[in-house]
Amino acid sequence: MNTSLNAARRARELAELADGAVVDVLVIGGGVTGTGIALDAASRGLSVALVEAHDLAFGTSRWSSKLVHGGLRYLAKGDVRLAHESAVERGILMTRTAPHLTRPLPQLFPLHEQISRAGAAFVGTGLRAGDALRRAARTPSSLLPRPRRVSGQEALALAPGLRSRGLRGGLLSFDGQLVDDARLVVALARTAAGLGARILTRVKVTEASGQEASAVDTCTGSALTLRARAVVNAAGVWAGDLVDSVRLRPSLGSHVVVDGQVLGLGGTALTVPVPGERNRFVIVLPQRNGLVYIGLTDELFDGPIPDEPTAPAADVEFLLRVASSVLERPLGPGNVLGSYAGLRPLLDAPGRSADLSRHHAVLTSPSGVVTVVGGKLTTYRQMAQDAVDAAVRGSGVSAGPSLTRRLPLVGADSRERLGSGRLAGLYGTEAPVVAALSDEVVAGEITAGEILFAVRHEGALSVDDVVHRRTRIGLVASWLSSYRAAVSSVVEAALPTLT
Repeated sequence: MNTSLNAARRARELAELADGAVVDVLVIGGGVTGTGIALDAASRGLSVALVEAHDLAFGTSRWSSKLVHGGLRYLAKGDVRLAHESAVERGILMTRTAPHLTRPLPQLFPLHEQISRAGAAFVGTGLRAGDALRRAARTPSSLLPRPRRVSGQEALALAPGLRSRGLRGGLLSFDGQLVDDARLVVALARTAAGLGARILTRVKVTEASGQEASAVDTCTGSALTLRARAVVNAAGVWAGDLVDSVRLRPSLGSHVVVDGQVLGLGGTALTVPVPGERNRFVIVLPQRNGLVYIGLTDELFDGPIPDEPTAPAADVEFLLRVASSVLERPLGPGNVLGSYAGLRPLLDAPGRSADLSRHHAVLTSPSGVVTVVGGKLTTYRQMAQDAVDAAVRGSGVSAGPSLTRRLPLVGADSRERLGSGRLAGLYGTEAPVVAALSDEVVAGEITAGEILFAVRHEGALSVDDVVHRRTRIGLVASWLSSYRAAVSSVVEAALPTLT
């Protein structure tokens, strides 16, 4: 099973399609939904091609909070079905398909003086309801422990950066966290490739119908026609550009990136209530690399969809202000190392962005194109299954049921066997392969071996692919300016050997 993606494989497989090869399923879009669809279809024995205008995880999929949600937010809104689906999919990711890319995340709700006892009881009830979802999804408590109340002293031990004044304790719960969202997308794409899917980046589709798509190879400028028995549009916030009948109302979610040492959180995340609102929170999320992400906003976005959205200054100020309300050392603009924002592809409906449904929808256009929009990163697998089911029904292609509930992604193994090393947490069982390529440190902790692996096996075709989507150096502007030249030299030396 060849899971390697590289320039040589891309050239060969793109030539096959350009010469008229017809696939069962053509997937447009290389985010978590598109790569999930490619994997689902390939695992059923269908021939698959996925085309992406830029790079894997170029769009919304790399701008998430890096969480594998258990559905508590949806439960608070009374959406039991979506909450249960989220809890089930979280369990599948963490226990079967990608334990190497996920970890349990302790989350602390600090109880300062602004939180009334009634408010604390309300949150505690919600956390217990979330734990009921975990049990219903059969996720073991050994992985995600039950929620409990902690004393002020224990709260400070878990998160030393908390403001001690007025702290009377906290509510501790657990959810899932991704090592990195872009790495999940790459793993999905490579697992699909191992089952025969053609994964082709830098192929921009300009027009699509139920059985073909017009596209351009942006590396060469060559036009080509892609033929398939079924076409699935998984272009996210750009889905409406390909199918006029799809009406989206994008929502912008912003995050701020800060230094974890400044906050003094250790490995515990914080859930901070937004003053004056009952069910709205800011989350402070420590990462394995020492960074902390603070998010998340939810505002309707109007106007043309940019390739790379930016976090508005007002969002940055809001996130810093709310997070600071529970910290000993308030955060200011000088603490910001970077920021990022993503656009959620939500179906158009009246109301505020926060009120729009997070359910996914699978739509079939008059020309036969199957479009999937909405949903959440956590529920990508169910979205993919539903999209392939619709494509199979509409095209008459013969295929069995979805197999992805129990299909491990490349690199997957139990946490016990993998251990806790940095490379194991990023590459799983492939960590020894990465280490053997080179242990020369090139950028911070990142080695030349990781960069070579990105080019030879993970489909990176440029320096930007490496710094922005394989290593995430680009999240911090100072890192990018310091390390880009060194990364570039390794990438440029590796690419000619593959073309």
